[in-house]
Amino acid sequence: MKMVGLSVGTAVMENSRSAPEPTYRPNLIVLLTDDQRWDAVGCMGNPIVKTPEMDRLAREGTLFTKSFVTSAVCAASRASIFTGQYERTHGCNFNKGPLSRRHLQRSYPMLLRETGYETAFVGKYGVGDAGEREIEADEVFDAYYGFYGQGKYFPNGEDGQHLTQLMLEDAEDFFDKRDAGRPFCLSISFKAPHSGVGYLELTPDPALRDLYEDVQIPLPDTAKAAYFEALPEFLQKSNARYNYWELRYSTPEKYQEIMRDYYRLITGVDVVLGRLRASLEKRGLADNTVIVFLSDNGEMTGDYMLGGKELLYDASIRVPMIVYDPRAPERARGQHCGRLALNIDVAPTLLDYAGIQAPDCMQGRSLVPLVRGETPTWRESFFCENDFCVESQYYPRIEGVRTERWKYVRYPEIEPVYEQLFDLDADPQEVNDLARDERGTGVLQSLREKCDRYTRQLDAARSNTN
Repeated sequence: MKMVGLSVGTAVMENSRSAPEPTYRPNLIVLLTDDQRWDAVGCMGNPIVKTPEMDRLAREGTLFTKSFVTSAVCAASRASIFTGQYERTHGCNFNKGPLSRRHLQRSYPMLLRETGYETAFVGKYGVGDAGEREIEADEVFDAYYGFYGQGKYFPNGEDGQHLTQLMLEDAEDFFDKRDAGRPFCLSISFKAPHSGVGYLELTPDPALRDLYEDVQIPLPDTAKAAYFEALPEFLQKSNARYNYWELRYSTPEKYQEIMRDYYRLITGVDVVLGRLRASLEKRGLADNTVIVFLSDNGEMTGDYMLGGKELLYDASIRVPMIVYDPRAPERARGQHCGRLALNIDVAPTLLDYAGIQAPDCMQGRSLVPLVRGETPTWRESFFCENDFCVESQYYPRIEGVRTERWKYVRYPEIEPVYEQLFDLDADPQEVNDLARDERGTGVLQSLREKCDRYTRQLDAARSNTN
């Protein structure tokens, strides 16, 4: 991992206004974990996992209690975070190819860089690993300390430092070498708590090896045979069952071993978060640095006797999200915001903090008004999808709509098209499918039509940006 100095790029910014003087613009840090489900953090009510620094960030900032990704696949979600666009528009996924030059030129790192920010990236890049990359990562960032692919938890051998700790060293190297006269945007994309090679290798820092050793981690409430048997047959036969669940969660011993390492990896990130904030304090940067923390997707850790993430259950698409702004009004500190917040909101949020108008191609919204404690009119629904369909990892194509109360899901390539409908107020566990129940008929038709409108609009946006 080395630092590469680059000249300012030539990205074109649409509908932008002149940026204010750098002294008025905060530094920006984006912290992204990999496969951390929404409830795998103390501030969301988990009594077991130890995340004191994430919890402190929430106490001092804004905790978004209903935050989601629009595609629960690493590559697609990371591309959505960069671009502020749904997968259907940016077209990046493992089976479809990398994020294009055209889309990257209108991503938050390149737009910030064009307007004077010094940009840096540490960790798992994740949007350029398939096929021919149109643009290399070190063309996107002034300083690039990243890696392509999944990476290794011990890149320098088993006697070396854990990857999570190495990422902190890379971040501090950037702090030491950056241009002090420019605001910065640092993106740190952790590998943790994603598995290593294969489905079983979750390798935490040896310093945390004894953590959770004497703890029994309970199964999800839906990890019951009755709920698995109620699933359609094509989901019972999907990769979520015959690789992820069989290898990770199919016995009590496997489940405890995997979940303890999963929590250890999360705690490892938490330790680094604390040290990163201390490093900002030491350098006099803390009072003018906004921190955005989230995960790229969730993880089914035995829910419905399945594993993995590509499906559209909340266990897959719901993630932790915290925005900490040290300059926010005192009344807004420590607030729990229940508005629907999405990964596509990250890019417009960062641009808003920088005083840059988000281009029209961004489909998310700035979270800054919510972080300031304001009450703007807000979205009541969002579109979600998974188009990661390869023979070696069988998942069906999926698309759907989630509102505050309802979730509609359909599998368009199953014949006939298979639909699901859940009343999340009455059934937050998503186990009572109302799609073939007369009680859900009106809502089913309404959300089916809403999903049709989303797909038409996003398909049109895709064609207009290519």
